[in-house]
Amino acid sequence: MATPQVDQQAASSSRVLEQLRGKRVLITGTTGFLGKVVLEKLIRAVPDIGDIYLLIRGNRQYPEGRVRFLEEVASSSVFDHLRETDGARFEAFLEDRIHCVTGEVTEPYFGLNASGFKELAGKLDLVVNSAASVNFREELDKALAINTLCLENIASLADANPNLAVIQVSTCYVNGMNSGQVMESVIAPVGEAIPRSDDGFYEIADLVTELQGKIAGVRQRFTGKTLEKQLIDLGIREANRYGWSDTYTFTKWLGEQLLMKRLADRSLTIVRPSIIESALEEPAPGWIEGVKVADAIILAYAREKVALFPGKRSGIIDVIPVDLVANAIILSLAEAVSVAPRRRIYQCCSGSANPISLGQFIDHLMAEAKANYGAYERLFYRQPTRPFVAVNRRLFDLVVSGARMPLTLSDRVLRLLGKDGNGRVLRNLDTAKSLATIFGFYTAPDYIFRNDELQALATRMGEADKALFPVNPQRIDWEVYLRKVHLTGLNRYALAERKAVRAKLREQRKKAA
Repeated sequence: MATPQVDQQAASSSRVLEQLRGKRVLITGTTGFLGKVVLEKLIRAVPDIGDIYLLIRGNRQYPEGRVRFLEEVASSSVFDHLRETDGARFEAFLEDRIHCVTGEVTEPYFGLNASGFKELAGKLDLVVNSAASVNFREELDKALAINTLCLENIASLADANPNLAVIQVSTCYVNGMNSGQVMESVIAPVGEAIPRSDDGFYEIADLVTELQGKIAGVRQRFTGKTLEKQLIDLGIREANRYGWSDTYTFTKWLGEQLLMKRLADRSLTIVRPSIIESALEEPAPGWIEGVKVADAIILAYAREKVALFPGKRSGIIDVIPVDLVANAIILSLAEAVSVAPRRRIYQCCSGSANPISLGQFIDHLMAEAKANYGAYERLFYRQPTRPFVAVNRRLFDLVVSGARMPLTLSDRVLRLLGKDGNGRVLRNLDTAKSLATIFGFYTAPDYIFRNDELQALATRMGEADKALFPVNPQRIDWEVYLRKVHLTGLNRYALAERKAVRAKLREQRKKAA
C-alpha cells in the first residue's frame, strides 16, 4: 500500500521504513483505542512491513478472533481514511497480511497449546503489548492479571524465540506519588520498601504472592457485589501502601518490574505515555474512541453536573495525542530490530517540552463553550451557565460535605410536602465527588514527566522519520487542539453512534462475498 503522497520524499530516506521492511509483529490490545491507532498507522505508513499478527480474545458474540476483528476493529472509523483513499488495497492487506490469533493474553500460552505457542513465537520478530485494564479502580485480582501477571506469558513468548524484541506499553503514571522531574528510568516506590536488585529493577515476587494471598482471603469471606467492592478497596489500599494513588498505576509498575527481570539482557522497550487523548493529525484530527481521563470531567462540566473540582490550576496536566504515542511505539519497533538488545524506557508526554497548566486547560474549555457550544450538539445540550472552578482538595471536600447535609434534609422535607426535592443537585454533588475520587490525583500534579530519551531517539532516526512519525509535543498548539480538534473529536467520534456504520460494512461484505 502506497504511503501518502505528501510523504513520498521522506519515505524514500526513512530508516524506520527500511528497518521494518519484512518484519513480522504481534500486537495485543488492538480492540482498544491505542492499539487501533498503532495498527492503522502501520498499515498506512509502513507499507512493506511483514505479516501482522493480532492476539484477540473471542467473546460471547464473536467467539473467533478473526470475526471479532472484522466486526469490532476493521469496522472502526479509525480506518475511514484508508477506506476512502485506497479501499481495495486496504481490504487486500486485511485479507493477506493480518492474521488473527484467537487467544487470551492472561492465559498460559495465550490459551493455545504448547506447540502452537512455540510456532507463533517462531513467526515473529517483534511483539507490542498494549493490552491493559485502564480502570483506575479495578478489582485487584483483575488488574493484577492483565497489567502484571500476563507479562509472564509475553516473556515466555520471548523465551521461545530469543531474537524476539518486546515493546511494552506502560504509563508515565507508574511514577506514583513521586514529585519533581520524572526521568525515563526505573521508578522508585515512595511507600513501603520493596527490595531492589543489582540490575536496578525491584524484586516483586514476594509482594505479588502476598497480594494473591490477600485476594484469596477476601474471596473466602465475601461474594457477589460485596466481593467486588472489597477487591476494589483492597487494590486501592495496597496501591496507597506502596506509593500509588490507584490500582491501575500500581499494577502497571509491577508489570514493568516483572518484565525487566524476565527479559534481562534481552530487547525490551517500555513506552510510557501520559494521558492519551484524541489524535492531533492522524488518522484524522480529533479521532478518539470512548471517553478518556480528561473527557469524563469535560462531559460532567458540559452537562452542568460539575462546577467545582479539586485541582491545582498551576499544575501541569500532561496530555498527549494518541497519534504521537503510536509514532513513539513505531520508532521503538524500528530501533529494537536494528540495534543491540538492551532495556530502554521512553516517555511520550508533553509536560516538559510543551506544558499546559490545568488552569489553561479549563480556560480553553470554558472559552469554547461560551463562544461555540452550539457547534457541539452531542457534547453541550445548552450553554453552561456556571464557571468551572478548580480548588484545593481540602476546600472541595469541605464544600461538598457541607452542602450535602442541608440539601439532604431539605430534600426529605420537600418530598414529604409533595414537592420536587433536591435530587438533581444531590446527584450532581455525588458525580463531582465520584470524579474527584477517581481523577483528583491527576488534576493536582506536582511532577513533570521528561521525554529527553524519546526525543533523542527521534533525532537518531533522522529528519525523514521526524516527518513521518512525529513525537515532538511542541507541534501542539494547545488552544487550537483543545478548542477545535479535541472537542470536535469528542462530539464527532466518542459521542456518536457507530452502529449504523458497522451494519453498513457488514452488509457490504455480505454482498462482496
